[in-house]
Amino acid sequence: MRKKTDGKSAIAASGRSAASLGNLPEWNLSDLYSGIAAPELADDLARAAMDAIAFEARWKGTLAAEAAKGAAGGLGHAVRDFEELEELIGRIASYAGLVYASDTSDPQRAKLYGDIQEKMTDASSHLLFFALELNLVDDELIQSALDADAGFGHYRPWVLDLRKDKPYQLEDRIEQLFHEKSITGRGAWNRLFDETMTDLRFDIDGEELTLEPALNRLQDPDGEIRRKASEALAATFRDNLRIFTLITNTLAKDKEISDRWRGFADIADSRHLANRVEREVVDALASAVSEAYPRLSHRYYRMKARWLGMEAMNHWDRNAPLPDTPQAIIGWDAAKDTVLTAYRRFSPEMAEIAGSFFDRDWIDAPVRPGKSPGAFAHPTVPSVHPYVLLNYMGKPRDVMTLAHELGHGVHQVLAGAQGALMASTPLTLAETASVFGEMLTFRSLLDQTSDRRERKAMLAQKVEDMINTVVRQIAFYEFERKVHTERKNGELTSDQLGQFWLEVQAGSLGPSIRLREGYETFWTYIPHFVHSPFYVYAYAFGDCLVNSLYAVYQNAERGFQDKYFEMLKAGGTKHHSELLAPFGLDASDPAFWQIGLSVISGLIDELEALD
Repeated sequence: MRKKTDGKSAIAASGRSAASLGNLPEWNLSDLYSGIAAPELADDLARAAMDAIAFEARWKGTLAAEAAKGAAGGLGHAVRDFEELEELIGRIASYAGLVYASDTSDPQRAKLYGDIQEKMTDASSHLLFFALELNLVDDELIQSALDADAGFGHYRPWVLDLRKDKPYQLEDRIEQLFHEKSITGRGAWNRLFDETMTDLRFDIDGEELTLEPALNRLQDPDGEIRRKASEALAATFRDNLRIFTLITNTLAKDKEISDRWRGFADIADSRHLANRVEREVVDALASAVSEAYPRLSHRYYRMKARWLGMEAMNHWDRNAPLPDTPQAIIGWDAAKDTVLTAYRRFSPEMAEIAGSFFDRDWIDAPVRPGKSPGAFAHPTVPSVHPYVLLNYMGKPRDVMTLAHELGHGVHQVLAGAQGALMASTPLTLAETASVFGEMLTFRSLLDQTSDRRERKAMLAQKVEDMINTVVRQIAFYEFERKVHTERKNGELTSDQLGQFWLEVQAGSLGPSIRLREGYETFWTYIPHFVHSPFYVYAYAFGDCLVNSLYAVYQNAERGFQDKYFEMLKAGGTKHHSELLAPFGLDASDPAFWQIGLSVISGLIDELEALD
């Protein structure tokens, strides 16, 4: 008989008892709503529906005339009303999403999430006209109104940014159809993926584990445990390959239809537009990283295979700890102190903001059955605060994940002052604070380490994390490009998807890693392919950017922290060129990416010197 275990018992079974982690916090969502049956939630649902209808009745068809009135017009008032509604809808949707992420297997939570998705989609359908109609107002008239009306002028960055979407927007009724059908289209397929993934169980020696504990065993010091984990993952992925292939085909076709109607020339152009980054900049990044595979990942994995006493590693050995890596479990309190100490050395204000997440129960850390895998920082809405989800198991990587997500959290808190319409940061810059937080934590720990073996283990861990963030994510981007390009020619089979996966993985990882049978299914569990097509290059963008930014920090005499905080506080009000200019950096310069990649190469050089 198979023994079912939850995340905590899985940790215990692998020698990592929950007790050794300390008291792991669970988030308190009462700052949003006191519970799923709370009367204030019901009241806000009703208010969102009524106010959205009233907003449409008041403003639809009037925006050009209001703009023509200049200072006497009501555009400033209209945008404020729109922002208040976005805040209200965002608050409700955030609560439902966080409750659902806590346990996607709970039918009551799933129903709440589904019902609120439907109701908020219905409410926001009455707001859809606003951005579309505003974009139809003549450019000169908009500019004149921005200059004349201080209330409207406050939203200048949002208005001008919104108009970048103008060439790709469709007629109002088509936009409304796309919007309303998203709940039964892309949204439904996203939910199917999430619920399927959290319901999967992986049989390892008769023990059924959820995804996170199973993936965690790929970092075990024992090669046999890693092999069994990999084979268990592959077996379950293979059993569910049909549904993941259908999800991938459906969503890729859905995206192709949308892109074709909107007139996007390239399969990733809609993501570039959403990220407010030029295609040429992303192409330069992807090209620079792929050209660097031999001197980064290929070179590192060749060294690692030798350290592990292998001619070549199997794919399940890629994240294996080095023989000299300390295996002690890092308790929650130690992880907290590590990150906050590193943040405090950079800026007391940064540590104070991050400390609020611990002090006020804004973090959900334990592994639980049904809980969403991975980690995230959810900004919710500016009037409340972000929440962080982790699946903490006491690994060094988990400490870095904590530093990463708290970096997001600090960024989201600082940008919140911009309000609901302008706080959100494009994905390419949204990863800056998170990766910078990781770097601060790593450098703080490295500076305190004098033991040669520990230093080597730490450097190797950091190089692997950077390879996973830069090389692996660009390989993911290449995989997505293959999938979405070929999908235009018809449905893709599971074998085709597996072959695409093996091709990009072999090219990025190099000859020192053997891709064994079963690895062709590992594309199935990457959530970004489902939720946010082409999101993945943002990680590489952020890592390379932070490498360059950190070099500026190390050489700066004074004032860096102030400029850094101003960058984070800007939220979505400035283009990446404006945000990086104070640091003397320019992401449109092809040489910019070489600076970031040279930092990774330099760490590998240091490892070679310690070898």
